[in-house]
Order: sequence, then structure tokens, then C-alpha cells
Amino acid sequence: MTGPVSKALAAFRAQPEAASWCALPFFRDGEADSIARRVDASATEGAHVLPPPDKIFNSLALTPLERVKVVILGQDPYPTPGDAHGLAFSYAGNRRLPASLRTILAEMADDLGVPMPRKGDLSRWAEQGVLLLNTALTVEAGKAGAHLKLGWSALVEQAVKAVSDRRPAAVFLLWGAKARTCATLVDTTKHLVIEAGHPSPLNRLQDFRGTRPFSRTNTWLETKGLKPIDWRLD
Repeated sequence: MTGPVSKALAAFRAQPEAASWCALPFFRDGEADSIARRVDASATEGAHVLPPPDKIFNSLALTPLERVKVVILGQDPYPTPGDAHGLAFSYAGNRRLPASLRTILAEMADDLGVPMPRKGDLSRWAEQGVLLLNTALTVEAGKAGAHLKLGWSALVEQAVKAVSDRRPAAVFLLWGAKARTCATLVDTTKHLVIEAGHPSPLNRLQDFRGTRPFSRTNTWLETKGLKPIDWRLD
């Protein structure tokens, strides 16, 4: 019997706009299927898997490879039910914004001179070509990092390489040590890489605020003849 994550994977593959992502070895050679079965097995054993199955591949579904202009990498989904919906850093809950997202949005507001958003849903960014991809696409409720070693990370490496190889111009916003390791996968003769510390308040160096990644991204996109991102959420 096919589990909910395997069904979600099949539904994602059936979307015409997913074709380029599904050509990656991760999807083509069975790795995605293997991980989906393992996540389904953990759910059968009682784990509460997040986000909901129909949101697991949201980042790729909302931002097809052909439309990627910016890449932002996160770690894994929020482990509280109702908070995550498949986009790195994006928050669908109704409580106070998570700390890292609050830092990101405060920097955006300062950088662009716009009001601080009241909500944390970043779907508008994804729809404009901002790939918001986590290192792991699933997590277990109350267990942050539970699925980081399942093999999802291969998708991140392949996706970054695909954007670098196939897109004419893109900006890679690499925040934190783990994301910054992907800089070596990017062809900097074609693309812009902006590195910074992680926006988490646990980052002792506090080297994220003041880096102005949003205005720098838009300025560079415009030099390439591309429409800038409207980063406002409200």
C-alpha cells in the first residue's frame, strides 16, 4: 500500500511544471522514492511527519527550474504542526514569527525602507522565482532535525548545480555555514553569490544584519535585464 508521502511524490511528478526538477538524478534514479518510503514507514510507526504531504514539495512546485532567479537555502521545516508549508523559512502559523524569520524580515524592512511584515508566508517570493529550499523536506513534530540524515540533502546539491548550469543569471543567498558550502557548486562567471552568517539569534557572530541582501539582489538582477523581486509581503 502506498503511503501519503509516496503519493505526494507521485502527484508532484505529474505536474507539468515539475518536469525539469524531476529530471534530476534524485528523482530519476529512485532516491526520492526510497526516502518517501522511509518517511511513510516512520509515519506508520507513529511519527507525526511535517509538513502535510501535499506541501512537502511546495518549494519546487511553486518555483519551477525555468523561473528561478534567486536561491535561498534553509535547514528543515518547522517542527510544530501548522507552522511549515514546504518553503524554507516561510511560516504559516498564527503565533509570533520564528526568530530567524523575524531577523530576515527585519533586515528586508531596513534594507528596502518598507514596513516590517506582520505575516511570515513567503509564497509571494516563491511565485516570483525565489527558490526556498530546505536541506530536508520533512521533519517530525517536536523533533527538529529528525530527517536531516535521510538523504534529502542530495536534492539541494543537485538543485543548486542545476540552477547554476541551466539558468542564465541567478542570485544565491547563502546564509550560515551549511548553506555556504554550496558556493563551490555555483558558476560565479554567470551568477552572483551573496554569503552571510545565519539569521538565527544563536549565531554568536551576528553577521547577518546589515548585509543588505535584498537590495543587492535586485540591483544585480536589473543589471542582467531581469525584473527585480518585490520582497514586500503585506
